[in-house]
Amino acid sequence: MLIGPGGAGKGTVAQALVARVPGLWLSRSWTTRPPRTGERPDAYVYVDTDAFMARVREDGFLEWAEFLGHLYGTPTPSPPLGFDVLLEIDVQGARQVVAKRPGSIVILLVPPSAAVQERRMEARGDPAEEVARRVVAGHEEVRQARELARSEVVNDDVERATTEVAGIVEAARSARREHS
Repeated sequence: MLIGPGGAGKGTVAQALVARVPGLWLSRSWTTRPPRTGERPDAYVYVDTDAFMARVREDGFLEWAEFLGHLYGTPTPSPPLGFDVLLEIDVQGARQVVAKRPGSIVILLVPPSAAVQERRMEARGDPAEEVARRVVAGHEEVRQARELARSEVVNDDVERATTEVAGIVEAARSARREHS
């Protein structure tokens, strides 16, 4: 599970990780927020609040939470046989997943600085007031995430951060094989 504040580069690292590490399946979250300008159409399943809440009532989410006025949720995963699930979620969702699946591997991805975090969010088209809210919320997210995460990776370079996360995934897989 890859967690971290907005602007940490979770989506970028998650995509690179799935391309690099065989046997990883990236879960696609649902959200009620509108797509950002220039955002990949497959970044989320974009739905309205009614559709989201209908899925909640059906117990169709592994986790879900409200963050800064929008709902986000991870549908109950159904990866291909033999694949490990990669979740790209916030700290609230990570807490729910760990409660349901205590053996989950949690990796905290952080930006190298608040200034870099702001620039990344601005570059992806977030409005200035949203960037300010997310930076403030990000400080608390990181504090809470450090209580959950087994590892913390600074995303100062996508290639280096992806390599570090891939190493953590491989070490967890090796440990799991040893205990099987």
